[in-house]
Amino acid sequence: MSKSIKLFAMAGLLAAVAACASRQEEFVVVDPEPISEEPVYTGKYK
Repeated sequence: MSKSIKLFAMAGLLAAVAACASRQEEFVVVDPEPISEEPVYTGKYK
């Protein structure tokens, strides 16, 4: 039974170290779509 307690203790320690490890967050910047321009008056009927 002593081996199983050590196993659970090591697993818990490993989980704690993994949770506290410094992690670098990644983020993605998405450019918004350009606003469509109004049609330009050309002076001619189409």
